[in-house]
Amino acid sequence: MKLFAFSLREYDEKKYLEQICSELNIEYGYTSEYPSMDNLHLAKGYDTISIITNPINQEMLDTLKEYGIKAVSTRTIGYDHIDIEYAKQIGIKVCYAPYSPNSVANYTIMMILMACRKIDFIMKKSALLDFTLKGNCGRELSLCTVGVIGTGRIGETLIKHLSGFGCKILAYDIYEKESVKEYAEYVSLDKIYSDSDIITLHVPGLPENKHMICAETIEKMKDGVILINAARGMLIDTPALVAGLNSGKIGFAALDTIENEAGLYYLSFQDKVLPNTDFHLLSGMPNVMLSPHMAFYTEEAVSDMVTNSVKGSLSAMKGEDSPFIVC
Repeated sequence: MKLFAFSLREYDEKKYLEQICSELNIEYGYTSEYPSMDNLHLAKGYDTISIITNPINQEMLDTLKEYGIKAVSTRTIGYDHIDIEYAKQIGIKVCYAPYSPNSVANYTIMMILMACRKIDFIMKKSALLDFTLKGNCGRELSLCTVGVIGTGRIGETLIKHLSGFGCKILAYDIYEKESVKEYAEYVSLDKIYSDSDIITLHVPGLPENKHMICAETIEKMKDGVILINAARGMLIDTPALVAGLNSGKIGFAALDTIENEAGLYYLSFQDKVLPNTDFHLLSGMPNVMLSPHMAFYTEEAVSDMVTNSVKGSLSAMKGEDSPFIVC
């Protein structure tokens, strides 16, 4: 098998790609550029491509098909950036790469604690040599009710880790797990919204989940609720979020991902105008903390993502069953 990797980061991903391709006797090529209609020709002569969270639309899939590409594998757990149905229609396999759930679970707990204790606000004040207490008073996580929406691998891991803080944990998922019930109580979404002091999202970016956090659901929440999103930006309706933050309905939002972030995160905009009005708006709010889609980013997770992306591609080429193949 011959694999071509787009948007490969030489400073962290490359060593893992070299290692797994050597082990599996796979020939590979790569570029640090994101795939586009201008550079898809680089994949000519290869069997499969590996990408990250950049859109792969119908036009690009048609071109890849023309070049002989038989599989597209994303080095991410999410795959909503690929037109799955069209890929299936034209016979291109799609793979994804699950990774250590500890990475996002750990990061989520960090964001929850930072939000509860207003650390972002406190550090900004301290940088201006303002060490007064006014406005710094936080909340104790141990006394909060935390609502976890989505109890897949990451959500379940988060719940287990959160249980050590002594907080009450509510959970929602369309598929309930007995292993989760040891630490949390499964309830309806409405009860999550109405009873939680902190709500954290861990569901996939599927069409049915788009804007699950909207004006209607925000209205059901407690006044001053803390909202955490380390999953997908499209889960939250940005105008509704801003309205909730302005009114105080949402006391604080810690967001590792936002709507319309494609073409923003993982790139440098030094000395440039940032092309994202949502980011400008949210970053200027004192009750918002943003990070650039980094919750996954640990050595263990990067290794998993590269390795599983390649393994999925190889299984797709061999016609084998694999947990890494989407379609």
